[in-house]
Amino acid sequence: MHNHLVAALDIGGTKIAGALVDGGGRILVRAHAPTPAKEDGDTVMGAVEQVLDGLAADPRWERVTAVGIGSAGPVDASAGTVSPVNVPGWRDYPLVDRVRGAVGGLPVTLVGDGVAMTAAEHWQGAARGYDNALCMVVSTGVGGGLVLGGTLRPGPSGNAGHIGHISVDLDGDACPCGSRGCVERIASGPNIARRALAGGWRPGPDGDASAAAVAASARAGDRTAVASFERAAQALAAGIAATATLVEIDIAVIGGGVAGAGDVLFVPLRRALRDYATLSFVQQLKVAPALMGNDAGLVGAAAAASLGEPDGAAAGISS
Repeated sequence: MHNHLVAALDIGGTKIAGALVDGGGRILVRAHAPTPAKEDGDTVMGAVEQVLDGLAADPRWERVTAVGIGSAGPVDASAGTVSPVNVPGWRDYPLVDRVRGAVGGLPVTLVGDGVAMTAAEHWQGAARGYDNALCMVVSTGVGGGLVLGGTLRPGPSGNAGHIGHISVDLDGDACPCGSRGCVERIASGPNIARRALAGGWRPGPDGDASAAAVAASARAGDRTAVASFERAAQALAAGIAATATLVEIDIAVIGGGVAGAGDVLFVPLRRALRDYATLSFVQQLKVAPALMGNDAGLVGAAAAASLGEPDGAAAGISS
């Protein structure tokens, strides 16, 4: 195994995480900083540089040959820019150029966070061994990425596989993206909670009105909570089946906070999938929970920077 390392960044609206990752996908060094999401773009970039400085302080930094970035989106990998919805100071922000300047001109690869998660799950997680996979993050939003023919396929802008904005309800609620009835508008954590509250569900004494609290109520038999998760599962099943029909995937891997609901989500999801994935070539489609947890963004960013190329995780990704 070669001795090179990749510096990985996982950039979200709450936290910027960084790591040095080796050729086996192991995280050797970590650094992090809160995202000053309400500040101007250069202030946010200052937090990124703080994380990079923390990594560079480790003597193993001299073995770093590339930087991989997984960022909340939208991203534009072809232009090297990011415009995260929850970081208003970054609009078409030239993140790749700024990071390249901060690391002395090392190659820098940018992908969306859903694509990064997909790279991680294909390299080290639940999609390992599958040549054709859809991996999804179901959390505050719904994102995803595709592996086709054994190769990560991020698309020209780095956003391919963004299943959250497939419309599954043509007359459904307006989505912030501008469309209607998107998977995200039905299946994301905040929308699961919103629908449960609208149906009469009420939080417990602690006031927790999150999707996790709805899931707990569903496990206890609350019908409104169960119905909200069943509706989310139906939307996910429709989106997964549409994707499988289009590109012939073998497995759909689901991670993110909503996946933490376990059987409350996966039992109705698998049931609904039988209603939507009806053609012969998609009937054997598997659904599995993600395995990489909170490290998926970092390991996937490293894979996207071609660290995992010997295992086929990131073949075809270039900086």
